[in-house]
Amino acid sequence: MDQQSAPRFMTVAEVADLMRVSKMTVYRLIQRGEIPAIRVGKSFRVPEAAVRQLIDAGLSEWSEERQSGIGG
Repeated sequence: MDQQSAPRFMTVAEVADLMRVSKMTVYRLIQRGEIPAIRVGKSFRVPEAAVRQLIDAGLSEWSEERQSGIGG
């Protein structure tokens, strides 16, 4: 697999820092299946693309609510 096509992974701590939430919140998202992850030994790795999709989906939702006048 070449470097460009290889998926990039983030640690739970990196995801938590990026999203400004606790690591426990990220573990809960993984446990509920809201964000995919693979287990490497005793830790998890989250695909960077999945984190971006989750953030983008949240921003889309927020934008739609603002446009329709809900909550704003």
